[in-house]
Amino acid sequence: MAWLVPERARGVVDLGAGTGKLTRALRAPGREVIAVEPSAGMRERFSQVLPGVRVLEGTGESIPLPDSSVDTVVCAQAWHWVDPRRAVPEIARVLRTGGRLGLVWNSRDLSAPWVAELERILRDYAAAPTEDRQVDRVGAPFGPVERQDFRWSHPMTAEEILDMVASRSYVITLEHATREELLGRVRGLLDAERPTEMPYVTEGYRAELESL
Repeated sequence: MAWLVPERARGVVDLGAGTGKLTRALRAPGREVIAVEPSAGMRERFSQVLPGVRVLEGTGESIPLPDSSVDTVVCAQAWHWVDPRRAVPEIARVLRTGGRLGLVWNSRDLSAPWVAELERILRDYAAAPTEDRQVDRVGAPFGPVERQDFRWSHPMTAEEILDMVASRSYVITLEHATREELLGRVRGLLDAERPTEMPYVTEGYRAELESL
């Protein structure tokens, strides 16, 4: 989080906060984190999980905060849903001069050979939805966009990985025979590899507000 959010940041917006997974990591002593989330159901769940954090109805294009009121806006796994033509100036509006926009995506780490093979199997049957991350559309009044990747692993058994694959919407909607064939191939890969964790890579992007 230190790479995305400066230590000096005292007001941080978690844009598209969902149920608050990122919000937990953004919190720090002396810092107010404000969640902005368009879904009423997500906001309700958020308030149950993090009752001490303010959560507001809003979107990247309409943030219910005053001008120049926060130091950083972070958007995780959601920037591809916004209209940058409207969201970029709106985020710039709520940021103080020198404030920062941070964008984050988590994905499976394909540098691990067995994870790359898992991805190939999935794409043989049901290509995952593609995302136009629109990072190149973060322009003025923000400065250059910097990128840094962070690799990490989440403990998972082979059975948990199989369940994760089976629960994906693009797998659920396959015809039964095709779905069973796919899961059989995944099961064979996992039986051979016997993984104890799923490696991930977090792609981080940041840009600082220069002038309005």
